[in-house]
Amino acid sequence: QVQLVESGGGLVQAGGSLRLSCAASGSIFGINDMDWFRQAPGKQRELVATVTSGGSTIYADSVKGRFTISKDNAKNAVYLQMNSLKPEDTAVYYCRGAVRTTTKGAFYVFWGQGTQVTVSS
Repeated sequence: QVQLVESGGGLVQAGGSLRLSCAASGSIFGINDMDWFRQAPGKQRELVATVTSGGSTIYADSVKGRFTISKDNAKNAVYLQMNSLKPEDTAVYYCRGAVRTTTKGAFYVFWGQGTQVTVSS
């Protein structure tokens, strides 16, 4: 089985920075896209950023210019550098990965358990 474990959340003042990490472990024979989502209280989960297998990145308009997604293929990890944080960035942040669990099998989607980010004004 595969596990995705996030870390790096916490409480920060507006204008501050945090760096989230997500490491995948288990039976991994390849990783396709990896993403960061977030879910604020009372709101739907929304896509924040994606990094493709080829290294291309996509961002939600609300975080463009402030957040940077990156990955380390050797560590099966994805990161989210968050700068100039705003109170509206407060949410539980989840990583998601499309992982191949056998040598020639399909890619399956796995989610992390989430990490809380709170930005105070």
